[in-house]
Amino acid sequence: MSRSETVLPSAVEAIGDTPLVELSRITRGIDGRILAKLEYLNPGFSKKDRIARQIIEDSEASGALQPGQTVVELTSGNTGTGLAIVCGIKGYPFVAVMSRGNSQERARMMTALGAEVVLVDQLPGSQPGQVSGGDLELVEQAARRLVQERGAFRADQFHLEGNTRAHLLHTGPEIIRQSGGAFDAFCDFAGTGGSFAGCALAFKQHNPQIQCYLVEPAGAAVMDGQPVTQPNHRIQGGGYSIPDLPLVPRDCIDGYLQVSDEQAMQTARRLAREEGIFAGFSSGANTAAALHLLETTCPGKTIIVLLNDSGLKYLSTDLWK
Repeated sequence: MSRSETVLPSAVEAIGDTPLVELSRITRGIDGRILAKLEYLNPGFSKKDRIARQIIEDSEASGALQPGQTVVELTSGNTGTGLAIVCGIKGYPFVAVMSRGNSQERARMMTALGAEVVLVDQLPGSQPGQVSGGDLELVEQAARRLVQERGAFRADQFHLEGNTRAHLLHTGPEIIRQSGGAFDAFCDFAGTGGSFAGCALAFKQHNPQIQCYLVEPAGAAVMDGQPVTQPNHRIQGGGYSIPDLPLVPRDCIDGYLQVSDEQAMQTARRLAREEGIFAGFSSGANTAAALHLLETTCPGKTIIVLLNDSGLKYLSTDLWK
């Protein structure tokens, strides 16, 4: 029985099984196809709902998370929203620790979902909407302090395998099933790297010839070994200049792609106007990277992308000015 044919016990069970659609308008005149997984249709409007559920359920099963224990995690807003949903339903107090540089809609949404939101000031000279690796380190320090003070469980999305498992067990297999396995490449913007790693592992198991490309911001492509010239890029949710993401096995990376702020923003706007898809910065980055592949090394191929979160989370930014 499909999910649409039954009554679900809670919003937690509504996470996942998102649609896969062809972006046939944005690719008009280009030889090839882009198939987009609409992750912004999860209950918390992002792919991070998946890892929130997996991390909490894995930690319940292992005994690492005790009944009623406080959960703490740093977030750019999306993982925190997913954790607010899952923890609220399961009865865990949740504290989201976020940089003031992230869009205010995210903090408001997490608060509405019952989370306690702790906002951390950016480094001197940092700009709102441009969260650097240094800004993230301040958030990390605050999260560690709160875990210690409250005897909390750390839902550590950068290190816990539940992040990768959510996509290895669910997102990747869903895409293979929905597409009939008929695709040639995958590209994904690196935040924690969990969605890239989990999907890439699933895809390589299905067909080792599928090419998997890691997407980074132009000027902050440290995974590709490039110097950081633009740490304060505007693509929220990733590109933190972390040279080795613990969850990403290097042997799953077939290539690296860089996308500028302007390319990400313009492509996100095209998705809205031409495809009726209202998504955020990193979704624009993924689609821009896929378009580049079709126009260069992958003509005539079929490329998979994740559309990571909703444009509603960026109404206060200049993405939609």
